[in-house]
Amino acid sequence: MAGSIAISVEGGIARLVLTNPERRNAISSTMWRGLIAFAQDAAHRSDIRVAVLRGEGDLAFSGGADISDFDTARSDASGAQSYDDLVEQACSAIENLACPTIALVKGACVGAGAALAASCDMRIAADDAFFAIPAARLGLGYDPRGMARALRVFGSQGARHLFFTAERLTAARAHAIGAVDVLIPAAEAEATTERTLQRIAENAPLTLKAAKLAIRAAETGSQALLGEARRATGAANASADYREGRLAFAEKRAPRFSGS
Repeated sequence: MAGSIAISVEGGIARLVLTNPERRNAISSTMWRGLIAFAQDAAHRSDIRVAVLRGEGDLAFSGGADISDFDTARSDASGAQSYDDLVEQACSAIENLACPTIALVKGACVGAGAALAASCDMRIAADDAFFAIPAARLGLGYDPRGMARALRVFGSQGARHLFFTAERLTAARAHAIGAVDVLIPAAEAEATTERTLQRIAENAPLTLKAAKLAIRAAETGSQALLGEARRATGAANASADYREGRLAFAEKRAPRFSGS
């Protein structure tokens, strides 16, 4: 099946590239499973401090789900539910990564691509990018789990616009409603994203993990996440990195965090 997830890890940064350029980086079932496999692997690694997702090239983050799957995987209601479960599993896997995640959005970010971008903690968008969820043009029911994620990122009115009109939401408009964290000229998007990744990778990973859990607990109201956040906060406060941070501040130098 077409498409793959190109993955590399270097300097604390995991880079995931949606690679299906012939279909504007449409996400196939194989690619969804690749995202799940990455998350499972990342859970056992200590060398990943931040992850970035992007599409290959400049034309699209992703044009959506690969419709070549639809005649087989989504040919009836049962198949559609199974496919929705796969997409939700992949999006949740990215959302639940312990490290911060950034979506670099260039060009089209459509349908399932928008769902994946919404699963990331931050979105940096080129000024020529746009978001769209054309489910209503396809007669497609949208999974409520994905809708809850869209509401958190695009807000209630932004989600209504995306789903009711099926029109494009420009990156500028997405930035205005808070769905995009950084809006940047297309020519500067790569460099800006790289600086942000490097800055995050330099910070204390246990603090980042605790902060992410606390934010998600507050967003979702999950008591389970709140318990995890409290334990992660305690671990950060008892860590060697906390001692290193205090010492580096006193010595007026950059801290060297080990994640322990």
